Amino acid sequence: MSSFEQLKQTFFDECGDLLQQVEQGLTEIRESGPTDDTVNAVFRAVHSIKGGAGIFGFNGLVGFAHVFETVFDAVRSHRLDITPENTDTLLTAGDVLSDLVGMSRAGETPAADFGQECRQALEAMMGDSAEEMGGDPAGDFDIEFTPVKFGDDDEGQKVYEISFRPKPELLKKANEPLYILRELRSLGELELTADLSHLPKLSQIEFDQPYASWTARLKTASDKTAVEGVFDFVVDDCDLTINEVTPAPGEGLPSDNFTPDPDAEIPAVAAPEATLAAAAMPAPATEAAAASKPAGGEGGGKPAKGGATTTRVELEKIDRVVNMVGELVISQAMLGQIVQELPEDIAGRLLQTLDEVVHHTRELKDSVMSMRAQPVGAVFQRMPRLVRELATKTSKKVRLEMVGENTEVDRSIVEQLSDPLTHIIRNSVDHGIETPDVRAAAGKNEEGTIRLAAEHRGGRIVIEIRDDGAGINPERVLKKARERGLVGPDATLTDDEITNLVFLPGFSTAEAISDISGRGVGMDVVKRNIQDIGGRISLKSERGKGMTIQLALPLTLAVMDGMVIRVGKETYVVPMSAMVECLRPSKSDIHDLVGTQGMLRLRGELLPIVNLGNLLDVASTEGDNGGVVIITEAGEDIRFGLRVDELCGHQQVVIKSIEESYGSIPGISAATILGNGRVAFILDTEKLYEMAAMQAPAAINSARHESTAAARN
Repeated sequence: MSSFEQLKQTFFDECGDLLQQVEQGLTEIRESGPTDDTVNAVFRAVHSIKGGAGIFGFNGLVGFAHVFETVFDAVRSHRLDITPENTDTLLTAGDVLSDLVGMSRAGETPAADFGQECRQALEAMMGDSAEEMGGDPAGDFDIEFTPVKFGDDDEGQKVYEISFRPKPELLKKANEPLYILRELRSLGELELTADLSHLPKLSQIEFDQPYASWTARLKTASDKTAVEGVFDFVVDDCDLTINEVTPAPGEGLPSDNFTPDPDAEIPAVAAPEATLAAAAMPAPATEAAAASKPAGGEGGGKPAKGGATTTRVELEKIDRVVNMVGELVISQAMLGQIVQELPEDIAGRLLQTLDEVVHHTRELKDSVMSMRAQPVGAVFQRMPRLVRELATKTSKKVRLEMVGENTEVDRSIVEQLSDPLTHIIRNSVDHGIETPDVRAAAGKNEEGTIRLAAEHRGGRIVIEIRDDGAGINPERVLKKARERGLVGPDATLTDDEITNLVFLPGFSTAEAISDISGRGVGMDVVKRNIQDIGGRISLKSERGKGMTIQLALPLTLAVMDGMVIRVGKETYVVPMSAMVECLRPSKSDIHDLVGTQGMLRLRGELLPIVNLGNLLDVASTEGDNGGVVIITEAGEDIRFGLRVDELCGHQQVVIKSIEESYGSIPGISAATILGNGRVAFILDTEKLYEMAAMQAPAAINSARHESTAAARN
């Protein structure tokens, strides 16, 4: 790949981050109204996209971004107000901008009238100021100023001599030098001189290098702190001097009738005008922080220091490091096994060093996994547009609230979230949220709300999708299930059991097939996708008040903490995130129930016991009444006791997929290699519970009902 193509790929990678900033900023404006920080963040993101697109000749993208940027430039200079009425136009503009970036990435040329309706709406927002949107958007780098001679009534005015030379880091952070100089001009009367002596030939220009520098003479009523404040955000990314001077009597900025010295040297510029634009063109941003703070601001305090620098690394390289760390974890476990088998006097000397190796290995693993971590916001930010489009199609008013977008999870998990979340939110808008007239008749706000939230909880990431719609109609669901033969005509089910029928394959309550729902690809696919990545899904519904769907997902698919257990001669691993507690119950704590392997009374609650040996057809050495019981979770409000022979200890294990070689194995999620070199299966506790329920459904259901009743009492 040529260096130019690499630069183009970097631009598109950066566009992903910048478009997220645009979407997030527009959403904040819609929810809470515009603030200076938010407006500046959106402006800078759009400006950075426009600047990079101009370098690569994406004229359609440049033209639309120019109009979009001009609107926000007018907002941030207080020449235009954002009202609730025109917020939707800005959101649509963000969608069009995203589409244009996608077309440019795919090498498509957008139609001449693509986004024209939105562009006209933006121009209508500007009203009498719409003429600002004309001209060449790629060449909008001029600074206009009118030199005015200092008069004798300059009391309170100060004069500053300023030297400003940008460094490459300034452009790489998407800061535009000429916007900074415009901010400087707003403080007073400015005499500005550009130094182009370092400008190379056009063929030698590098896109991320600044070649121009400036000297300025500013007359202003502001103090030095305010002048320094203009450069607050770039102070570490430029060579800057600001000196207050006292002009001699009659000295000042040149007046309108100023006559230049005919003998003065004027720097020659051999490069064409396009070269000047390229020299000033900002490179794509590499730091999100750079787009979230205005270039200038009110003075106060010392200049801010730059944030932490970032770099882009190919995912393949990170994955190789993760794999090596996994092998290191296995080798460390093997080393621990060898030390345990050594004579005590020798082992004692090695244990301390081994403990340090274990500690450093864990820190290395955590550091590497944090490199793979990615905020779920990468997926969340796709949902506002989806909600807007669905609300328009269904003639509903829907507002999306997002919480915890910065919650981090392994990249491999994030990649698997898009389809399930999209399907769930489509269902919430289509089936859950009512039309405005129906909501008004029910005493609700005409605008429905969908809340999408993420948080770390108990070693897992929990994502919750909640709406305040009509909820699930149990009678309708049960009727559909009986029509399809999924439930017997005489079966008696609780409301929760009826609600969970929506997870059955092919189940749908849609009356008609549309492009939104009703095609028989439903929540069963969502559940299977979540289970495939080691997660679980639960659903709660309250008629007339809404529905809540909760996804509980592992933090990573590479390395995890597990409890090594033994059943007979076989060794297995139970994920620590699925374990609640372990105990060795007495016989008096176990109560017999017909058709079950026993019920454990634990702090007033009855929990069904599942014998792992019987379930996996492995001969137990402890029998049905001995061994250890692991209290584990199989879903929301579902707990049971897993009986095993022995706990062998806690350790980190490397997750190895077995599906490619052996396909899906019920009750087994993956495999790992233990310290003794043997392969051990990692158990899927939710599947184990389902297997037990299939073998003895009446007993398990009875146990669940007794457990629930005991908990309520």
